[in-house]
Amino acid sequence: MNVLVLLLSLFTVVEWNVENLFDCVRDSVHDDTEWQSTSFRHWTHYRYWQKLTHVSQALLACGEHADGWMLPDVVILTEVESDTTMIDLTRRSELHSARYEYLMTDSRDRRGIDVAILYSPATFRPICYDTLCVAPVQGMRPTRDVLYLSGETISGDTLHLFGIHAPSRYGGERQTRAHRLAVIDRLLTAVDSIRRENAAAKILITGDFNDYDSSPSLQRLAACGLVNVSAAAQGRHGARGSYKYRGEWNSLDHMVCSPPLAALLSDCTIADFPFLLTDDERYGGQQPRRNFIGGRWQNGYSDHLPLVARFNF
Repeated sequence: MNVLVLLLSLFTVVEWNVENLFDCVRDSVHDDTEWQSTSFRHWTHYRYWQKLTHVSQALLACGEHADGWMLPDVVILTEVESDTTMIDLTRRSELHSARYEYLMTDSRDRRGIDVAILYSPATFRPICYDTLCVAPVQGMRPTRDVLYLSGETISGDTLHLFGIHAPSRYGGERQTRAHRLAVIDRLLTAVDSIRRENAAAKILITGDFNDYDSSPSLQRLAACGLVNVSAAAQGRHGARGSYKYRGEWNSLDHMVCSPPLAALLSDCTIADFPFLLTDDERYGGQQPRRNFIGGRWQNGYSDHLPLVARFNF
């Protein structure tokens, strides 16, 4: 009974960049031509459903806990394309039995990449949601909107969630730094509004920041009193970050909390299940088992690993 009470008191949040979860349907508005059966990737329905199966298996595994297993209560996914992908994931994949509902952005991103939040209606009741558009600064293309969702947990607590996918470093970190800071500034405007109404608000900002904990964007959040509870997160099978670049583990994915929520953190880990990893033949050790290397299909998962945080409500 004590183990059951412990599991029921834990609220589990998963964040994962699933690396190009595209359907096979041509989008007349966005540039998704590389994700067609006729493209160099040969993105067929078979490969698409293999990808959905792998994503669902990984998310179900994230419910594993030392004292048992419970479904994640909320899942934030970045790099997803469309309603089609989310309907197929939540209704037609192995994840369908979890009965997740979802919300997602409809951004002006050139490739049609968006952010989605899945939630279990049994443990999280949405109150309101919004999409926060980020005004481009000089030299910046339209980027992904920030997805905001507030809701009530099964314990009666109100949780404010922000899912982000900041602009990439393509073109150079310094040259694109202002692009990511523009996302942070838009985000902080919304956070400040919440905190003015309730200084003790429980706020979680998570997603792919395309920056490290020491980067100016994360430091700007820290200067506003927010806590990166994932800064020291590691895996149980050797991963020392959610992303590996040229043989070095680090994290582009983060979970940043207001102090009242950070105080409730039970643990934050990187889900480096063995099936999510493969040998790093060039640099040694292991690395995330991604779906493509160049144009070669690997029938993998993602170039990122999921972050899993549990809060004790």
